[in-house]
Amino acid sequence: MPDAWLILPTYNEADNIGPIVRAVRAQLRPEDRILVVDDNSPDGTGAIADDLAHEVAGLEVLHRAGKEGLGRAYLAGFDHALAAGAGLVLEMDADFSHDPADIPRLIAAAEQGADLVLGSRYVAGGDVTDWGLLRKLVSRGGCWYARVVLGVKVRDLTGGFKCFRREVLEALDLNSVHADGYGFQIELTYRTIQKGFQIVEIPIVFRDRRVGESKMDARIALEAVWKVPALKRRHSANLS
Repeated sequence: MPDAWLILPTYNEADNIGPIVRAVRAQLRPEDRILVVDDNSPDGTGAIADDLAHEVAGLEVLHRAGKEGLGRAYLAGFDHALAAGAGLVLEMDADFSHDPADIPRLIAAAEQGADLVLGSRYVAGGDVTDWGLLRKLVSRGGCWYARVVLGVKVRDLTGGFKCFRREVLEALDLNSVHADGYGFQIELTYRTIQKGFQIVEIPIVFRDRRVGESKMDARIALEAVWKVPALKRRHSANLS
């Protein structure tokens, strides 16, 4: 069984980091590892994570100089995990929006042959709780828009609960990925599809964060809107 590395990007998650690390550790196999990627959080999240690394098995902390966005944090985490020999690399929010109890299901699907496993809100059995109607409509509408423009069948293109086989990340030319936030998630999944890898969506229930403030804003959402046609144009140009 390939070792899994779970990447937790953090910025001002001091109240969440201890509980989420312990909850994740309880769901991973003994050989699996956790990598916290902290963007120099002013609230001391990185220092708390350093202390946790002395008591939680398999936890490492990667410190970055400042806040550069979710996409950059994940790319730094991918590089670290792949260099350490990871066979599977997982993405997950650090605020309990994603249920740690679902981690074994993502890993199992990858071990059964999927190249990329998506924890999906929008397949049968998936759901979103704690959101108002407007936020649900924006999220579903964004996924529908990306699916139509890109011409793909994946239902949850903006979700951030994923498990990649290392072969996928090695094939994606990660140095050329520039999108952030929702756009980052769309771009990686779309590139995976275009490379011909097998994608499996498994249903999850997404919940709003327990404490703290969301890092997603209107700029990040708008970036995803204009990045999607750009992704399509770049792929078409590469084929011509």
